[in-house]
Amino acid sequence: MKTQIYIFCCLFIGLINAQERHKIEAEIYGNDSFKQLDVSQKVTYFNNSKQKLDTLFFYDWNNAFSQKTSPLAKRFAEEYTRKFHFSSKEERGYTKIKTASINGVSVEVSRVNQQPDLAYIILDKALLPNQNIDINFTFKLQIPDKKFTKVGWSDTKISLKHYLLTPAIFNKKWILYSHKDLNDLPIQAIDYKLKIDVPKHLILNSSFETSRVDFRADRNRFTLIEANKYNADLFLTTTNEFETVKTDVVEIISNIGDSNLRPEIKAIISDRIAFFLQKKIGKFPHKKIILSETDYNLSPVYGLNQLPEFIRPFPDGFQYDIKLLKTFTRQYLRQFKQVDSRQDAWLLDAICTKLMIDYVKTYYPNMKLLGSFSEFFGVKWFHASDLKFNDRYQFIHETMIRQNLSQPANLPLDHQLKFNQQLSNPYKIGIGLDYLSDYIGTKALNKAIKLSFTNEAYQFTAQEFQKNLKLQTEQPIDWFFDNYIGSYKDIDFKIGEVKLSQNSTSIEVVNLTRNPMPVKLGLYDDDTFLTSIWVEAFSEESKTIKIENSKTNKFVINYDYKLPEFNQRNNTKRKGKLLNKPIQFRFLEDIEDPDYNQAFVIPEFTYNLYDGLALGTKLYNTSLLPKNFSYKISPKYGLGSNALVGSAGFDHKLFFKQQPLFQITYGLNGSRFSYNNNLFYNRYSGFLQFSYRPTNLRDNRRHYLTLRSVNVDQDESPIIETEEPNYNVFNINYSFQNKNLDHFFTTSIDYEIAKKFSKLSASVRYRKLFNNNRQINLRFFTGLFLFNDNNDSDYFSFGIDRPTDYLFDYNYYGRSEDSGVFSQQFIMADAGFKSIFEDRFANQWVSSVNMSTTIWNWIFAYGDAGFFKDSGNSAKFIYDSGIRLNLVEDYFELYFPVYSNNGWELAEDAYDQRIRFIATLDFKTLLGLFKRKWY
Repeated sequence: MKTQIYIFCCLFIGLINAQERHKIEAEIYGNDSFKQLDVSQKVTYFNNSKQKLDTLFFYDWNNAFSQKTSPLAKRFAEEYTRKFHFSSKEERGYTKIKTASINGVSVEVSRVNQQPDLAYIILDKALLPNQNIDINFTFKLQIPDKKFTKVGWSDTKISLKHYLLTPAIFNKKWILYSHKDLNDLPIQAIDYKLKIDVPKHLILNSSFETSRVDFRADRNRFTLIEANKYNADLFLTTTNEFETVKTDVVEIISNIGDSNLRPEIKAIISDRIAFFLQKKIGKFPHKKIILSETDYNLSPVYGLNQLPEFIRPFPDGFQYDIKLLKTFTRQYLRQFKQVDSRQDAWLLDAICTKLMIDYVKTYYPNMKLLGSFSEFFGVKWFHASDLKFNDRYQFIHETMIRQNLSQPANLPLDHQLKFNQQLSNPYKIGIGLDYLSDYIGTKALNKAIKLSFTNEAYQFTAQEFQKNLKLQTEQPIDWFFDNYIGSYKDIDFKIGEVKLSQNSTSIEVVNLTRNPMPVKLGLYDDDTFLTSIWVEAFSEESKTIKIENSKTNKFVINYDYKLPEFNQRNNTKRKGKLLNKPIQFRFLEDIEDPDYNQAFVIPEFTYNLYDGLALGTKLYNTSLLPKNFSYKISPKYGLGSNALVGSAGFDHKLFFKQQPLFQITYGLNGSRFSYNNNLFYNRYSGFLQFSYRPTNLRDNRRHYLTLRSVNVDQDESPIIETEEPNYNVFNINYSFQNKNLDHFFTTSIDYEIAKKFSKLSASVRYRKLFNNNRQINLRFFTGLFLFNDNNDSDYFSFGIDRPTDYLFDYNYYGRSEDSGVFSQQFIMADAGFKSIFEDRFANQWVSSVNMSTTIWNWIFAYGDAGFFKDSGNSAKFIYDSGIRLNLVEDYFELYFPVYSNNGWELAEDAYDQRIRFIATLDFKTLLGLFKRKWY
């Protein structure tokens, strides 16, 4: 009865609030260059609000590519995406508005400040509620290269999404979103009538209901008409790569392919998905839907999209089925109602994930995450081989939880980290909806989802969905929206004390994060599952559950692991057992199995000139998911030194939510390696680091305060002069960094004190990438000994062209070499000179500036200059200059000296021995190069 009353009210309100739709008529002429369009467009703008409007705004997202300072360009810079900044204006694209008029009278079109993809017109006379006005535009489009956002032109095809001036949505206030490569242009229904004139060799595909083509001698003219349409995507190709499948639900036009599948199999799969979506969501409101490879690439099935074509671990048709399902579902959900895509698209993505989970449960219930690989010899020993395909969602989401990088899923899309926006948060809410269906019942959730798309409300919102859910259940569900979706708090339950009395057993359930939500308690007889109990949401630290005495002797909170927790390893408690979980050793790294205390063993190797190739193993506890407490023990045998070398250490991380103090890390580590032929060092260090990060995780600013004590014991060397082969240094370092592609700034202040010296140093590094693609790099360094009782040795001195690295911080491949290629390794530290001088160290003070600037592309000119002073000598001025090949900034670089205090170095003998190089071979360092755009 309650549901019927609600539906009646929605119908009544829908009739009252029925909105007139904007209308767009456009004639589009494509020239032979394939990249430019001339457009004549009329917009009939309806004021559906209760306010009069004196200014009208339009989305012109094609023009987001026109400037290197647009919000789109800034987002690319934040994520270190280089290709946009280094491209030409023709590659990037733009919109050039030629004329605009109302009733034949010219009007001025302006751009919103710092948002070139938003245009506006100031009206002479305000547009009153329920009135409309016609605005005529003519403009030229330069379509962007698809390499930037996967939408645009390539050599043989062009995909058009943001090619029209679209009325901005006004809903009590203007929704003025700029293009930020989030595929989130606000969704609204518009009546379209388009005429597209293109060269004859181009074929057009779209989902318009009415589509006519007039074939002419050298051109084709297409007429496209449809009312109440939510997107006007067009796809132009030189060959007809789209296929049509007619189902009883909708006509499907698609170029998502699989060359190994017969057309009739594709048709069966398409038909099955169409009926599945109709059953779950409701009757599709249009006759046609277009599913393009472009749309799939904008939101792929991560994991499948990384597989090369020749690797097919899944049954025939599965990969095609899942690819088509993802794209079909996303497009299907976006064709019903107006959506504030940046604010509420998270719910559409979550429903998409939930439907994909349901589809796999229905048609592929036994599909493994690794497909047929899970049955391979060796692979089937891994826990990863036991996981179902649907387990991928929780695993991927937990990678962000474990790094303290999770964000509320209902944050606007442009506030989320890229990984959260594209993967973690849609997966989090998708598995959350699956969890909610366990709590309120599958039938109730399905009815609420369907009602949200088929009732008469013109807009799809999270509030509307929450209201529909409450209609279907008496269970409390506010926890799902407030605590599961909208909270920064993680989820972490554990079993506390278990007490036995005469007639019952008391189980304490501890809520470690005080984030209230219901959770299931599983009861076991050893490893045999007996039953489960729902523990209702509680905000206290713990809650005690009593059960009648039975043969239960094992208690597991969140026993089916459906709730994504920060730590699932503390969920089990056994009666009468020393260990709650058995210990398990795994050869090679695996996905974490919360039912075991796991340790991993993998082969490992390192290399330096003196130990040669060092082979050994690493014993450690971190799986593919990070852990707060981690350890590793890595013994090796050096084939060159014929000695035992290696390292060991542990660290523990403490995370803080929504505070400037992001993380505290402390730990101990030690290592033993050769530093010269038949000479070894032992290094032991304890450290404490405070990491500060803005609460806006997209902000690239970081602060670090590190305190450490470094102890070094080394074999005495007749080559390296030092009064102290064994020493201890206490070090305090503060550093700040703000790393972006177009502006890069870091600074560091470092203090060291030891028995015989104390020194203070500071460095500042700045890099600016200008709009003309020229780059300037500046670094300032100054260092001063507060006292130095080692004047007879330069072991602890500041390096002029090569630091001694007495703390063994740098990855030198031949740290004691003074000739040969290993001596030419360059590390930007201390004074940072590239030429090798007669005086290579400073034992009193040094100040230097290092600079480089672009000559062409990745070829730079560099120059260094500075002063240094040794005890008992006057200060000296030094300089050098040369050519820098910046292959990968800070990772792979070459330096060719040209002129310095040494004279013309190009004319010197053995010039090849003067060339310096940076080469980073450390896997973790290289991984950071690729991770920085996601985190």
